Amino acid sequence: MTAEPAEKLYYRIGEVEAMTGVPAYVLRYWESEFKLLRPKKNPAGQRIYRRRDVDMIMRIKTLLYDDRLTLEGAKKRLLAESRKAEQLQLGLREVSYANALRRIRDRLTGLRARLGS
Repeated sequence: MTAEPAEKLYYRIGEVEAMTGVPAYVLRYWESEFKLLRPKKNPAGQRIYRRRDVDMIMRIKTLLYDDRLTLEGAKKRLLAESRKAEQLQLGLREVSYANALRRIRDRLTGLRARLGS
């Protein structure tokens, strides 16, 4: 029974429990097991989850309950997925750098032609 979340910046553990259907004690346990799941704590020491934390919880829940992976298997899958995402971001960054360098080279070539004539 997952409730549709109201769009907020931060959620308390009880709200996340209601949204995901994962009990609070399991959420706390997953924090100790999965390095990618690290909610912040407010000055009172309460956990505050962001949207990406909730998405990570749903992904972990899918891996463990639907795909029937072990904790170790889920950790490896999440690590592989995060590396793949990093490589994709790096590839996109390289393309934008290459385009910027190409534009600079074209401008310099044009400037060189102007100065040579």
